[in-house]
Amino acid sequence: QVQVKESGGGLVQAGGSLRLSCAASGGTFSTYAMGWFRQAPGKEREFVASISRGGTSTSLAGSVKDRFTISRDNTKTTVALQMNSLKPEDTAVYYCAARRGSQVTATPGDYDYWGQGTQVTVSS
Repeated sequence: QVQVKESGGGLVQAGGSLRLSCAASGGTFSTYAMGWFRQAPGKEREFVASISRGGTSTSLAGSVKDRFTISRDNTKTTVALQMNSLKPEDTAVYYCAARRGSQVTATPGDYDYWGQGTQVTVSS
């Protein structure tokens, strides 16, 4: 099975940028679709972005579509979330997740492996 670990979170002012990275190990990375989710205090975990096994298909939540980009490097077994024009409402713990199979999906229950999360705080 694959293990995933997020990094790159932190505190940033509104309008700034952060790049989250997720490192995978212990499995055949190219056989997993990958996703990013986030959870703010008192709220349910929500979909942010996903990418297919080969990186040719991506999906982004409407709230981040014009600001965030997801990408992956199968040779380095990493997936990144580039976040630009950050807003205070983007504040949350961000989770990386891996899903066996080829389809990209926005449903947390479809993902098999999860990281511990990384905190992103956007100040106004």
